[in-house]
Amino acid sequence: MNAEPSNVAATHGPVRIVGAGLLGASIGLGLSAQGVPVTLSDASPTAQALARDVGAGAIARTEDAVPTLVVVAVPPDVAARVVAAELRAYPGAVVTDVASVKSVILAELAAMASLDLSRYVGSHPMAGRERSGAGAASADLFVGRPWVITTRAGLDPQALLAVRSLAVDLGAGPVQMTPAEHDDAVALVSHLPQLMASLTAGRLVEAPEAALGLAGQGLRDVTRIAASDPRLWSAILTGNAAAVGTHLRGVRDDLDGLLEALDRAAVDGPLALGAIAGMAGVISAGNDGAARIPGKHGGLRKRYSEVTVLVPDEPGELGRLFTEIGEIGVNIEDFQMEHATRQRVGMAIVSVIPASATTLEVALEERGWRVVAP
Repeated sequence: MNAEPSNVAATHGPVRIVGAGLLGASIGLGLSAQGVPVTLSDASPTAQALARDVGAGAIARTEDAVPTLVVVAVPPDVAARVVAAELRAYPGAVVTDVASVKSVILAELAAMASLDLSRYVGSHPMAGRERSGAGAASADLFVGRPWVITTRAGLDPQALLAVRSLAVDLGAGPVQMTPAEHDDAVALVSHLPQLMASLTAGRLVEAPEAALGLAGQGLRDVTRIAASDPRLWSAILTGNAAAVGTHLRGVRDDLDGLLEALDRAAVDGPLALGAIAGMAGVISAGNDGAARIPGKHGGLRKRYSEVTVLVPDEPGELGRLFTEIGEIGVNIEDFQMEHATRQRVGMAIVSVIPASATTLEVALEERGWRVVAP
């Protein structure tokens, strides 16, 4: 069910959304909850009807009022064609797309005749889920997430403001970049991780069952996003091929150095000259890079202490743990859950500020929880 309209949205409707998948439907849900009129259009009648049924808006009709804002939420390989059609159909509307590549779409539009590109603003909310379609949509999908808005010469400031207002209304933080800056950034922080996850998961296809039975949370973390849509990702990678290729070549260089160290250890033993340094360098660089990933409080991620607690695999036990941590007066900064195969307990890894770690460990043990030593 949608929340009661708040009528405080800066976005002025009607808003037309083309593409009723995860992003399009989530945008529709968020705007509809604030009383903004939304219409939905999708090449698939089934997807369109599902988005309507979950509350993302009404199915578009020819007699609808002319939109003030059009959001194109289709795969990047067809985004330029759809954006062009919407610019021509609604000459008074601002048009944005939310595809995950920007330069190639702008280049395709610039090559088309008779388009008023001053009303087109490329954008990209940095949010998503492993599941796709309107059935996975959420009005809160964009809350607290960056929303890139691309800038360029000739852009109408009012069009830029309209898309910025859309992002803010949906709870996102607007970030302005050029299309090239955006594409290089997402190649590193989004597209490269997808490929690393897929490459790792691909090595498991013919892995022995005995090996898979030993899998822990590390493998699950690395491969979590490997279950993505191959067709969508083929379009994304094709559209950002140059930037992705640059970062992949950097990974290849790192792999070559690591392989050289491993080969030395395999031939000359673990104390071979340069072998340990080569391996440690890779892990150390990973430590340094991971420490730069922003955390929930912004800026450089804090270095938290982890408290690992064994949790019985029974209904209500995890909730009881959270409740008691709250009663102890310690704030949970981050959380992971590991569950080994065929075990009747899970390991709850609770990240807290270092000054609270010992207090939490002692208090939990006093309450009967088993805390695993670091």
